[in-house]
Amino acid sequence: MLGALQTGFDGEAKGADPRELDHAAERRLRRKLDLRLMPVVVFVAIMNSMDAITFARLQGLQSDLHLTELDVQYDTVLAVTYALYFSALVPSNMFVHHTTRPSIYIGCCVVLWGVITTLTGLTKNYATMVTCRLLLGLPEAAIYPGCLYLLSSWYTRKELGLRTAFLIAGGLMAIAFGSLWAAAVLGTMEGKLHIAAWRWLFFIEGIVTVAVGILSMWLLPDYPRNTRWLNAEERSLAQLRLAKDVGEADMEWTGASIFEGLWMVIKDAKAYFIMIMSFSVSLSTSFAVFFPTLTATLGYSTTVTLLIAALVLFSSHHRTGERFFHLVIYWWISIIGFVISLSTMETAARYFSQYLMAMSFSGIMLLIPWIVSAIPRPPSKRSVTIALMNGFTNLGFFVGSYAWKESWSPQYHPSLLISLFSLFAATAFAFIIRTMQIREKKHVERQEIDDLGKDERERIQKAAELEGVSFDDAFRRRRQLPNI
Repeated sequence: MLGALQTGFDGEAKGADPRELDHAAERRLRRKLDLRLMPVVVFVAIMNSMDAITFARLQGLQSDLHLTELDVQYDTVLAVTYALYFSALVPSNMFVHHTTRPSIYIGCCVVLWGVITTLTGLTKNYATMVTCRLLLGLPEAAIYPGCLYLLSSWYTRKELGLRTAFLIAGGLMAIAFGSLWAAAVLGTMEGKLHIAAWRWLFFIEGIVTVAVGILSMWLLPDYPRNTRWLNAEERSLAQLRLAKDVGEADMEWTGASIFEGLWMVIKDAKAYFIMIMSFSVSLSTSFAVFFPTLTATLGYSTTVTLLIAALVLFSSHHRTGERFFHLVIYWWISIIGFVISLSTMETAARYFSQYLMAMSFSGIMLLIPWIVSAIPRPPSKRSVTIALMNGFTNLGFFVGSYAWKESWSPQYHPSLLISLFSLFAATAFAFIIRTMQIREKKHVERQEIDDLGKDERERIQKAAELEGVSFDDAFRRRRQLPNI
């Protein structure tokens, strides 16, 4: 299958000439992954983004649970989920990396998320609702970041962009069509079995999610070295692809602790810029919450336009492998949209500006593959970075929800300025990260074997074994690979 390929320890490939890699076999492996991995993570993203509580409020949740009229209790119900969610992000992704069966862990968290969602439909008062929403944050912290890390453990940097786009598009589809699903349930299930329609929302969403979680334990892969539904040659090929992509095996050095990745992130200045950039760009997209205030007709059309733009963006990225300009180009387009909205109250111009503003979401879709290219190895550091980036992205959305005050309508000039300057800041931080990557690339090109640390040396040695070449050849090849 791979020419001179032989299976070594942990299913590694030995004796393979990287120039003789069987591309047909690689396409078959990629197709198998796409058919099993992608549908599961996309569907999980859809269910994870389709929060029933927003729609349940319209059909009596607030009155049935006797929540206060001033919305303080309802706002607390929405916000309390973030308490455990933010606290569990990094520990959860550290565990995903160190466990040998991420399929079981992620699947169990999906099942737990579905169970808690179902129990939410049984709540009787404010206290029980707050308890359910608080506990919901714990499994939710594992699902999205865990799926992103799992994708990065199977796909090359060039392939990851398109797969991440589909994952995020799943969340956008939930936003676009979730109201239609909720309307169908609320319109047909009121009083069925003497149960309020809003409770049926939680029951249906929770039960479907539990079923998906159980299936995901069987469908999801673990890691290239130990996935049971791949044969030895396919596992070897999967490891070889990742080693060739970066020039290092996707592994930890011998003796690394579970906290190794966290410590490496703390010491890396680039990781802080990634977190601040993630917060800034998500804060800039908080305008999405006021779309219905401006017009009730743009929600579906804007989403469709965004998805089309995303496909164009990722088809180009997939061909070229370039990341930085593909990331920021739509942010620049969005900046034009913000300027138009600030400059006029003319209806047609504001409608058009919203389409431009929505383009910033397309840039967000490339954050993960860009981060993977910025911090590809070791995987423990990548897992922590993905978790922190996801946390700061959600923090930006949370803070941004308070940026659109009713007292600032209909112009919303302060809100638009907050989004505009946040997007300027995100663009600036992206440029700083790119500059740091260029410097790191130059450092790698000048690096000699004696300059290597123990962890780098072990990963390059494993890559050499996987590719069937000498350590010196693997080291020279690593210096020639792009990292931006």
